[in-house]
Amino acid sequence: MVAAHPFGNHTKAAGATAAVKDRATQLITEQNNRELANAQLLSYGAAMGQGSVNDHAWTVFARGKRRRINLIAIILNIFFPFFIFASVYCVMSFKFHYQSPGKCWLIVAGLLFLCFFIGIMSCQARNRDREPMWLIYTTCSVLFAVIAATVFGNMNYVFNLMPYYEIDSLNTYPAVNPALDYGQMLMDAGRIYFADGASLDMQKAASFKNTDLYCVAPIVTGSEKLSHYDFWAVGMNCCSGVSPDFRCGQFNNPKARSGIRLVWQDERPYYRLAVQMAAAQFDLYAPHPLFFTWVQDPVADLTEYLDAGWKFYCLGIVSHFAFNLFSVLSAVVVFSKIGYM
Repeated sequence: MVAAHPFGNHTKAAGATAAVKDRATQLITEQNNRELANAQLLSYGAAMGQGSVNDHAWTVFARGKRRRINLIAIILNIFFPFFIFASVYCVMSFKFHYQSPGKCWLIVAGLLFLCFFIGIMSCQARNRDREPMWLIYTTCSVLFAVIAATVFGNMNYVFNLMPYYEIDSLNTYPAVNPALDYGQMLMDAGRIYFADGASLDMQKAASFKNTDLYCVAPIVTGSEKLSHYDFWAVGMNCCSGVSPDFRCGQFNNPKARSGIRLVWQDERPYYRLAVQMAAAQFDLYAPHPLFFTWVQDPVADLTEYLDAGWKFYCLGIVSHFAFNLFSVLSAVVVFSKIGYM
């Protein structure tokens, strides 16, 4: 037999130890590379390194590392939806809607298409980058801004600005005498200042009920019966409906001697029926009745419509900015919790 060399086993053991150390060093290096790849971010909130080094990463943050915030996405989502809301709210509320309603709704349709386009981009980015959460948030916030601005802007226009623009576009007539002037002569009247001695004839008031109570009272001069009754003060739900009484507008203001034209098209047929009932009951002749709100100062009352429109516009944009800011900050907190920043 041949005896074993005394240094042979020692050499093999030293080689095995060196191999283990090299393997450990390689594993540590790979682990560091994976952690570095996990800490990188895409430009809009997605994880970098979707290849072999990051196949098992569930977040864009390296374990134990400080989380980085995508400031560009946050600033964009604070101001871009707010700008869209303020613009659409303005377009839907003010004179552009009155002068060019078709173009107004075309702008809304274009912005809805923009939301659809951003939504497609977010879906494509999600398939490519796996976590484009800010792009999805942008789609939702812009869509909400367009819809909310359209709804509330149209309401502001219908109830405040449309009456102002309608009346302001009509004519103004001073010193109108209900006994001498006919409704056909003043068909384009928006504001009327009646002659001295004009008043409401409460004894000839009437009403027509169709869910709401449509109240009318003739505007007269003196106490004598007129040959025609073409000027009527009107109001809704401001009379009893069972006896000739009228408590609409500034009926109890002795200085009131003016009228603002009724602009609500859907209410005119009911007031016309109320006039027909008064004509039949009191034997009156009303060939071309015009309907007005009884006031003292038409200019002041008309300005109230414009002031109310601006007030609701400012309230709307401030409320949306506060809500949008809260939503973005909430998204920042949520995304940081789940690691999608």
